[in-house]
Amino acid sequence: MTKPATKTALLIIDLQNDYFPDGKWELEGTEAAAAKAAELLTTFRKQGLPVVHVRHEFPTSDAPFFAPNTPGSEIHTTVQPNEGESVVLKHQINSFRDTNLKEVLDEQGVETVLICGAMSHMCVDAATRAANDFGYQCTVAHDACATLSLEFNGTTVPANLVHAAFMAALEFGYARVASTEELLAEFK
Repeated sequence: MTKPATKTALLIIDLQNDYFPDGKWELEGTEAAAAKAAELLTTFRKQGLPVVHVRHEFPTSDAPFFAPNTPGSEIHTTVQPNEGESVVLKHQINSFRDTNLKEVLDEQGVETVLICGAMSHMCVDAATRAANDFGYQCTVAHDACATLSLEFNGTTVPANLVHAAFMAALEFGYARVASTEELLAEFK
């Protein structure tokens, strides 16, 4: 299969140090997700396709994680931006809210976004829905995303089920959801 006909950008969301082991807000499966994101990143770089890194930083230093000017808020070395790649700083869950993300994508003629990162149930979900609302075709690399277990009304929902529920919801109406392997095969 050949490279997709529409201009596709890779959107890597919040793969930052605090989500990794020894970080302030460790997720389940972050290292595996980042390794898959790195595979996508390598392919996009080789193909000369746009890459946008999104970095979350809370506005105050008393934040539970991603505090300003801390090592935990920096993008993890696995997916470190190269010079010239766009980095969008956000302070909200939605990567488009109060940022220049849409302008960055539009300036590059992007029609499709391939989304990966963290957390599946928060920032990945919000960015995918917003991108869809803005008219971008959306794909989510499900195995290049990570999350954590959640608790609701006395019930603990394991991370794998949180992830599955959100991927199922996105696939139902907002995005194509596929594995990194399936997606990489399309860029050969």
